[in-house]
Amino acid sequence: MRNLRFRRAARTSVLGTAALIAALSLTACQGSDPAPAAYDAEAPVPQQPADGASAAPAPGTGTDKGTAGNTGTSGSGSETAKDSGSAAAKPAAVSKQQRGGSGSLPTCTGTNTKLTVTSVPRPVNHMLLTVTNTGSKACNAFSYPTLRFGEAQSVPPVFEESKPQAVVTIAPGQSAYAGIRTSAADGSGTNGYSTKDLTVGFQDANAGSAGRMVSVPLSKEAYVDSTLAVTYWQTDMDDALMY
Repeated sequence: MRNLRFRRAARTSVLGTAALIAALSLTACQGSDPAPAAYDAEAPVPQQPADGASAAPAPGTGTDKGTAGNTGTSGSGSETAKDSGSAAAKPAAVSKQQRGGSGSLPTCTGTNTKLTVTSVPRPVNHMLLTVTNTGSKACNAFSYPTLRFGEAQSVPPVFEESKPQAVVTIAPGQSAYAGIRTSAADGSGTNGYSTKDLTVGFQDANAGSAGRMVSVPLSKEAYVDSTLAVTYWQTDMDDALMY
């Protein structure tokens, strides 16, 4: 019995010693390797976008270029504005209906207009001649009106500086104007006389007479002298009374 106990005790001792040696050997091997945790802590960790998200593009990439492309293609609005500007800059044209369907306008004469004349306070010794289109078509008032006060044998000269840049066109129902200086404000005129008779004539495109002279009644006598003069037809009455 004693030998049997001794053998068991010896076997147990040997097994325990072997286990202890194995444990010490494993610990020694683990201590010789570098710590992975320390290595991972020093290495930079790349940031990855979350699922479904895309990284922001750099300047000049496809997204910015696409935006610029959209700005360019929105040029339809710019073209519309440009066309509108062009249309707004054009002068008002006489409609085809006002032209009567023809390519050229008729000349203003005594048959398609009405003439009136009034005295004005300023400038002194001036009158305003108004011609109104009474027809259904626009007409051209060429050059200047030819005037004859009383029994005058000649028509007065025109203020050349009043010549407009284009022929005055009068639409139906609209008017044009001419200023008349009847006499010198300082009394320097000669051969003066008073009259209540005035006749007015129109000119054509070739500076010839257009139709008959028209009698225009005066509300009171007008005094005229050698300085009598008239302006070209004007679209604005203020322009007609500048001379």
